[in-house]
Amino acid sequence: MREQQRTISKPISISGIGLHTGNPSNLTFHPAPPNTGIYFRRGDLPGSPQVKADIENVIDISRGTTIAKGEAVVHTVEHVLAAIAGLMIDNIIVELDANEPPVMDGSVLPFVHALKEAGVVEQDSPRDYLVIDKTIVYSEEKRGVDIVVFPSDEFRITFLVDYKNPALATQYTAIYSLKDEFETEFAPARTFCFLSEVEVLLKQGLIKGGSLDNAIVFIDREIEANEVGRLKELFGFKDDVKVGTNGILNGKELRFKNEPVRHKALDLLGDLALLSVPLKAHIQAARSGHAANVELVKRIRKEYEKIQITSKYQGNRKGNFVLDSQAILKILPHRYPFIMVDRILDLIPSERVVGIKNVTLNEPFFQGHFPGHPIMPGVLLLEAMAQVGGVLLLNTQSNPEEKLVYFTGLDKVKFRKPVRPGDQVRFEVEMVKFRQTICRMAGQAFVANDLVCEAELSAAIVDRDKN
Repeated sequence: MREQQRTISKPISISGIGLHTGNPSNLTFHPAPPNTGIYFRRGDLPGSPQVKADIENVIDISRGTTIAKGEAVVHTVEHVLAAIAGLMIDNIIVELDANEPPVMDGSVLPFVHALKEAGVVEQDSPRDYLVIDKTIVYSEEKRGVDIVVFPSDEFRITFLVDYKNPALATQYTAIYSLKDEFETEFAPARTFCFLSEVEVLLKQGLIKGGSLDNAIVFIDREIEANEVGRLKELFGFKDDVKVGTNGILNGKELRFKNEPVRHKALDLLGDLALLSVPLKAHIQAARSGHAANVELVKRIRKEYEKIQITSKYQGNRKGNFVLDSQAILKILPHRYPFIMVDRILDLIPSERVVGIKNVTLNEPFFQGHFPGHPIMPGVLLLEAMAQVGGVLLLNTQSNPEEKLVYFTGLDKVKFRKPVRPGDQVRFEVEMVKFRQTICRMAGQAFVANDLVCEAELSAAIVDRDKN
């Protein structure tokens, strides 16, 4: 039985201060119709502008995830998004009278309680999932970040962190079921930082609303006697600052033995909500933070766009390719005898495309180029490269069937080896620059592993003449 989309039954509000801005903040969750998605509304700005919780709207990840659309800027959205995603809510409006949601106790639980009090209800529209069908890898060697996304019938997260601080050391957690585990085992996990980071963050204009009421501070350096007063003022303490036996400032008790890594899993869950589509995959993450999470979401989004393109033109494809010859005919305007692409093997929308051309002795140009010594004309190699690039370029448009690609220039053209009957030419074309309807691409053509041709192509997208 297909799952239905979900929203809440009535508006509900919650209040506090923003973690990083320190601004007083009132937040109201509103129900939304099916297929709306998640939007943040700035009710304090003229016209109450909205910004969708989408990876395309992320503008900053310095210590949290910030999204914006025009003047509608919202900081630190990940906790609210984690609550929404954890309760599997698809459609909702999050209205704010400030530029950051309230931090509450530093966990997701207050938002979960508010949403459940409002009542989570099913809607008369099916829930569509992004089903990952191949492994996606993201790594940052310098920071030791590794994230792998595996195909899975269910959504799962496993997370590993390893810190030099003995109070944290190596920690591991796993979310296997949002329905059974999210509210009790993960939503209560609070945000945390190290004492050595606090002053740095304050100098960066961050954590203005941070305190021991909404964050766990791990002690990773010696506290000198002469700085106790400064730390008291910094945290707004009335009593002395103390080093707890558990390595936490003032001995604050953890809710879980591995609370920090559980909160990191929550942050990842919130950032994954920026896909704007629920996911069926198993994400294994090591030492990841917001910056890496956002880059991962961008990679997954490209896979989603590829799936959408394939579904639109190819239907139910079978095989290790993206588009076959019949699907290509739906995108490109070319027809016999000038269609020069047989299959698209891979496509990363707006970034890269790989296509092939099977060269046979039946090609009409071999009759004259050259009799007794057949060689594919270099100009047709470039045409085939341009057509492969045209698939990439036309898919930057919402209605490619109504567009044409005019190639306006060729640079750095080099022919390395001849192409003969029986060869299969693999074209790899990458987007170098794209602005509105003008682009520049770099292409290479290979037979087996031999480079046979390369060029840079300039092109413009124009409306197709309907007359």
